[in-house]
Amino acid sequence: QVQLVESGGGFVQAGGSLRLSCVASGSMFDMLAMGWYRQAPGRQRELVASLDIRDGRNFGDFVKGRFTISGDIAKNTVTLQMTSLQSEDTGVYYCAAEALLGSRDRDRSPKHFWGQGTQVTVSS
Repeated sequence: QVQLVESGGGFVQAGGSLRLSCVASGSMFDMLAMGWYRQAPGRQRELVASLDIRDGRNFGDFVKGRFTISGDIAKNTVTLQMTSLQSEDTGVYYCAAEALLGSRDRDRSPKHFWGQGTQVTVSS
């Protein structure tokens, strides 16, 4: 299994910035991708940004250049820097990971993991 520990988040006024970080741990896994999703009340969970060894960086359409994602997949860390935050960005932000579990000499299929979530509140 893979455990994800998130840090960051909190309360900020509109126009402000926040940073979210996530570290993955576990045994015998190879990380394929790490990133962040968010869920606002009454809405579906949506992709914010991700780092993927297969296709690089991906962002939700709403990001519009305001957020950057960085990290090291090989070291199982990812950081989301959010700027120009607006009230619509309020929600619970979840770290997500996709990894191959077990030894490399076995057939493996990707598994998905989630962090517990961290609240981001943007006040207008």
